[in-house]
Amino acid sequence: MVSRLNPYLTFNGDARQAMEFYKEVFGGSLNLNTYGQFGQADAPNADKIMHGMLETTSGFTLMGADNPPGTEAGQGQPFSVSLSGDDDAELRGYWEKLSAGGSVSVPLEKQMWGDVFGMCTDRFGVPWMVNIVKTES
Repeated sequence: MVSRLNPYLTFNGDARQAMEFYKEVFGGSLNLNTYGQFGQADAPNADKIMHGMLETTSGFTLMGADNPPGTEAGQGQPFSVSLSGDDDAELRGYWEKLSAGGSVSVPLEKQMWGDVFGMCTDRFGVPWMVNIVKTES
């Protein structure tokens, strides 16, 4: 297996909903495993996600989980998930879905460097940056 770097998101109890939402946005194959499946069947968090992984046909991998009992995820951590490329329709489609129900801090529009760029935070509190690379015509 080739080494790869991918985001791993942590949630306060809504990892299943978030990961299913990202599957709707990006498509692909989603695998979710609960704490109950890993030996904690009688624990109060048995139905919560211990590990989830979304792999898309575009080559994206996004992982996520609910925090272990007794801990909380901090919203607004110093990170963003960035999507970039030159497929305008594909990236605008992701933008529309990710920003729906969330908040837009930078509208998706042409920027001074020539690319179309925007920043939003989705309804689960995850910050996203979308950059559509200017193609030479």
